[in-house]
Amino acid sequence: MRILVAGATGALGLPLVRVLMALGHDVVGMTRAGAGVDRLRELGAKVTIADAFDSAAVRTALDVAQPDVVIDQLTWLPADPADIIRSMPDDTRLHREGGANLLVASRDSGVGRYVVQSRGFYLDPPKGHLADESSRVRYDAPGEVGESARVLGAYEDDVLGSPSIDGVVLRYGFFYGPGTWYRPDGAVAAQVRNGEVKIIGDGGAVWSFVHIDDAVAATVASLTAQPGVYNIVDDDPLPASEWLPAFARWIDAPLPTRVSVKDALEFAGEEGIYYHTGLTGASNKRAKELLGFSPRPLAWKIQTSSPGRLRKQGLPGRRDR
Repeated sequence: MRILVAGATGALGLPLVRVLMALGHDVVGMTRAGAGVDRLRELGAKVTIADAFDSAAVRTALDVAQPDVVIDQLTWLPADPADIIRSMPDDTRLHREGGANLLVASRDSGVGRYVVQSRGFYLDPPKGHLADESSRVRYDAPGEVGESARVLGAYEDDVLGSPSIDGVVLRYGFFYGPGTWYRPDGAVAAQVRNGEVKIIGDGGAVWSFVHIDDAVAATVASLTAQPGVYNIVDDDPLPASEWLPAFARWIDAPLPTRVSVKDALEFAGEEGIYYHTGLTGASNKRAKELLGFSPRPLAWKIQTSSPGRLRKQGLPGRRDR
């Protein structure tokens, strides 16, 4: 296939381009001018330089590339995860405006399939359940998280509602592994070692992760799969109160301390508190059935975790996913 990857130099974009090239696809990486251009050329990919906010530049990129498939992996993430909330308005704008530019240009260029990155941790399942693909994005999340969720939800609807395009929405969990924040020498590991990461309140928010290479594999599978929504998450959803200490042990760091919601409000804000008390895990059942998705176990998972323990927390056990 001829594939255009927007955001081709990101944590997922670059390894995705590498795999697509290895599989023999004709890949065009869309990126802004900078060091990423040389990284893409090293892989043998073609490069089109365009700012996603510039609708004319995006349209020109699509007209030149003439792809069969467009994969939107656009993100605006800071180098320091401590800045994630401050950078969220830029990321939200990128999805709202850059995503719209890319989707409109794709329709006008006759693109047959459009794959978009969404999030598998802003979902609103029934209480006590993991989120499946019928779960909507959580529009009532606080502050910038809620605004991000509303924009992503509208973008999902636009992609799936485009009559001339096979739309695919991939709701990824938190990425870990090479090139991400969550690795032994990554930014989050440094924060945990420095005692900068606290468990807020009961730490009951359930996080779903996915290894970056498993996310790449699922994205490749989505090129020919049934259109629709897929949760790309691993088999080990865990509350922050469990995965954070396990992560600390995995990287040989001191265990994180706890702080009350009231005290956390001053330094974490309502969005930071939400990440520790409001997130819900997701089910990967549909991705397994229709994408052949087979994620590896979470690298730092608690070995004593069991379906029984998850049920005590009000979550389905592994066999229920």
